[in-house]
Amino acid sequence: MVTLPKPNGGFRWAQPSDAAQSSLTLACDALEPLASHFFTTRSWKLGQQTLDSANGWIDVAVAANVGVEHFGRLQQVPGAVAVTYKKGGRIPAGAMPEADIALTDDPSVAVAIQTADCLPVLIADRRTGAVAAAHAGWRGLAARVPAAVVARLAADLGSAAADLVVAIGPAIGACCYEVGDDVRASFTRSGFSAAQLDRWFRVEPLTLAANPPMPALATPRRPDHWFFDGWSCAREQLESAGVRGDQIFSADLCTASHPRVFCSYRRDGNTAGRMAAVIRRKK
Repeated sequence: MVTLPKPNGGFRWAQPSDAAQSSLTLACDALEPLASHFFTTRSWKLGQQTLDSANGWIDVAVAANVGVEHFGRLQQVPGAVAVTYKKGGRIPAGAMPEADIALTDDPSVAVAIQTADCLPVLIADRRTGAVAAAHAGWRGLAARVPAAVVARLAADLGSAAADLVVAIGPAIGACCYEVGDDVRASFTRSGFSAAQLDRWFRVEPLTLAANPPMPALATPRRPDHWFFDGWSCAREQLESAGVRGDQIFSADLCTASHPRVFCSYRRDGNTAGRMAAVIRRKK
């Protein structure tokens, strides 16, 4: 029996009593009235290293209550490129456009991204019903993905930032995520301030009660290395884009800290599976 880590307030574990272990998901209470959504765990058969990953994605589509012809997946390319599926359109068979953001106002379409340490961000608009899923690793955060998805929701689907509710799922935390000076330099080149960088890049790992440090974490600390707080980085970017702070919810669960529950590329390397974050507008 796996002991589940406790997410931050506003998130809950979900698993139907008559379902297999692979149905274990995490959901955000504030998002639930607006959109059907879930974050999967490592027990789902997803990822390039999983022989039956194709069937695993079919399982995800079934869990989202859509056929594969209404399931918007991406060939994820780090950056801030977005794909919009508008109501009345169609998803070409087998299409996986190169992007890191997917959005839709069509209740018959579910959009999804996959992660194995990067931040999965799900968004719903309380006024229009539009939804979005975004993948944000450090490259995506340096490219301002959180602000980009807010802007695209406004431009393509008429959303206002103040109407958005955001759920940030499990991702590697500053308790475990050591990066080199090149990562920090990328944020400097992107125009973030020295004060912002000082908040997001720490000399020492954060001590987080719900997230024990990864055993392989290097000690002593290496020079010109930092512990990156992607959770705070994403939240600040969303708030700067106009999203209300009290409408941003983060699970605050580190993928590298919990090997029996989450996939983590930093912890497991090429053998790591993948997890999905899925959202669908409610009718």
